[in-house]
Amino acid sequence: MQIDRTNSGCHRSVYAALVHGLEVEFGEGAGHALADRFIEAEECDFLWDARVSERWLGRYDSLEAENDIELDRVAIIGRLGQRWFAATLIVDGDGDPVGVIARRNFARRCLAERASAGVH
Repeated sequence: MQIDRTNSGCHRSVYAALVHGLEVEFGEGAGHALADRFIEAEECDFLWDARVSERWLGRYDSLEAENDIELDRVAIIGRLGQRWFAATLIVDGDGDPVGVIARRNFARRCLAERASAGVH
């Protein structure tokens, strides 16, 4: 089974909202530098929120002892700031991201889509 879903509009606001909030809190000019640090620290959540499409890849079998939780692998495409990305995330049964398997950045959406199409 393969599920494709599009999440339009969300990618435009994630990075801009973060930068705006940081500039309000810490002053103009600090937003972009701090936003990059926040994204690095909370990469999984930001990638998930900035996705414009997702594709279910299948179950994720963890090697850890906690196999009570069903996890899936999901390929996503999105945009943070001026960069497009293709990534593979681990997502729990509630649809919440729990980890990043891989991520690549691209200058254009078509390149991210092409890279994501090759992920199985």
